[in-house]
Amino acid sequence: MNNKATPRILGLMAQFDNPAALLEAAQKVRDAGYKKFDCHSPFPIHGMDRAMGLKRSSLGWLVGVAALAGTSGALALQWWSSSVAYPLVISGKPFFSFQAYVPVTFALGVLLSAFTALVGMLAFNGLPRLHHPVFYSDNFARTSNDAFFISIEADDPLFEIEKTSAFLTSTGGKNKEVLKEE
Repeated sequence: MNNKATPRILGLMAQFDNPAALLEAAQKVRDAGYKKFDCHSPFPIHGMDRAMGLKRSSLGWLVGVAALAGTSGALALQWWSSSVAYPLVISGKPFFSFQAYVPVTFALGVLLSAFTALVGMLAFNGLPRLHHPVFYSDNFARTSNDAFFISIEADDPLFEIEKTSAFLTSTGGKNKEVLKEE
């Protein structure tokens, strides 16, 4: 008796000839209403974010707030320690001599913004992601060399295997592959 269950369909992937064809296909996929799709390329393609309908990232604002918090915190700590907690008059200088605080203030601002950029980028991109349906594909390894792909996940509300396959063919997709769980 064979107890093997049929593999679950996770998505569909199609290959395109060049970056221009991939960019045009991404616009068509977006315009058709698909939401859970991704484009795979061996290098960044200018305009792909717009073609896929991706909004601008809020990571820059988050990093700016972290840099401001780091510089403010460093400046406040140095002011408090030298002017309030341990006021010492050295060579007739004022308690709050901000020129001496610039290196530490700058360093803490850069440090906090760098950590925020790293953690924010990982969180916004959903990383580390140890598994994705395209990893089951035999052709996907070519993405790092010379191939261009669009993958549409089965979780997308518009995904129907026959209609999606026909749609990818109409956009110029070749070597279509059904992504199945193995």
